[in-house]
Amino acid sequence: MEILNSRAILRPADPDASLAFYRDTLGLAISREFPGGTVFFLGNGFLEVSGRPSGAPDTPDGQVAPDAGGLRLWLQVRDLDATHRELVDAGVTVLREPREEPWGLHEMWVADPDGTRIVFVQIPPGHPIRRDTRGD
Repeated sequence: MEILNSRAILRPADPDASLAFYRDTLGLAISREFPGGTVFFLGNGFLEVSGRPSGAPDTPDGQVAPDAGGLRLWLQVRDLDATHRELVDAGVTVLREPREEPWGLHEMWVADPDGTRIVFVQIPPGHPIRRDTRGD
């Protein structure tokens, strides 16, 4: 099997709020737009925001339950502290403040308007993820 491309697809409860979050708050560049959806560049991948959720559990008031799908987005940034300041200044609630994890990555967690968890990651110099270990 040869995988040529990939993308994560979100089916948000409020497409307009999610579109604004990814486009305006996070500042992701648009790859393409189509009726009912937008595809953003996501580093070397893509994020499609389109349609609405199907089969997601609802809350008693008829809203889609936060984080219903269990999807997580992993976004690598150059400067986690600067990203933290930028998101706080934009009014984004930080679920987990920036910190160094036991596995050596620097991480911070936020959520989009539907509760999808987004981890922002800074990879420090010398971390194994920066090396090609296939020959080791």
